[in-house]
Amino acid sequence: MTMFRRKDTGSAPSAEALRLVKVTRTYGSDDSAVTALDGVSLSLARGTFTAVMGPSGSGKSTLLQCAAGLDRPDSGIVRVDGTELTGGSEAALTRFRRGRVGFVFQQYNLLPTLTVAQNTILPLKLAGRRVDRQRARETLTAVGLGDRLGHRPDQLSGGQRQRVAIARALVTEPRVIFADEPTGALDTRSAREVLRLLQQAVRVHGRTVVMVTHDPVAASYADSVVFLADGRLAGELHGPTVDAVAERLAHLGDDVTAGV
Repeated sequence: MTMFRRKDTGSAPSAEALRLVKVTRTYGSDDSAVTALDGVSLSLARGTFTAVMGPSGSGKSTLLQCAAGLDRPDSGIVRVDGTELTGGSEAALTRFRRGRVGFVFQQYNLLPTLTVAQNTILPLKLAGRRVDRQRARETLTAVGLGDRLGHRPDQLSGGQRQRVAIARALVTEPRVIFADEPTGALDTRSAREVLRLLQQAVRVHGRTVVMVTHDPVAASYADSVVFLADGRLAGELHGPTVDAVAERLAHLGDDVTAGV
């Protein structure tokens, strides 16, 4: 059985939730090869909310997929919560994702035949873990769906469906939550509610959130923003505001760096 390597940090846990070291990912070959990530190095502390931004084709989604163990880099190191994912088997990656990582996508990925409560506890069942229905109810109540436990997805609004997805990500108590355009299909009010829930996941529950977004308003909810251009890191912004993010995006690529 292929096991992941746990970085030896002594008795204290790592303060890093995520580390990428010279990660490269290329799709295709020869003349058709496209480098989505070009030697990206990045470190994110635990208990932080980071937005990842850049133009289409800059490598945002590829970075998230490699960081979350959904895709394998061609070279480099990916370490989540002190555990190196590089080199693990597919089965080991699946076990790791189910136990330590949560996901929220633009498409809610809810099973239409299951209720809100059933969709929420599904990751626990898939991971073979004990299903704590009380915790599931508490989590759904925390995201404002305590009165929708028996509803099915087609009985919910888009914002409510995304809140189910967030509850599903939280119920496994993951170390890191990866969100890929979580507000892309939502109206302004629903998007604001979802972003506040992601903030709470960090500030109240101590999770780490990494969110890919194209929206400066969404990015302003994060603690910091990491910018990508042409598969390389192109800067970082702490304490982002809508105007500051928009200004940085307008000049993105002017000074692409090899790291943050």
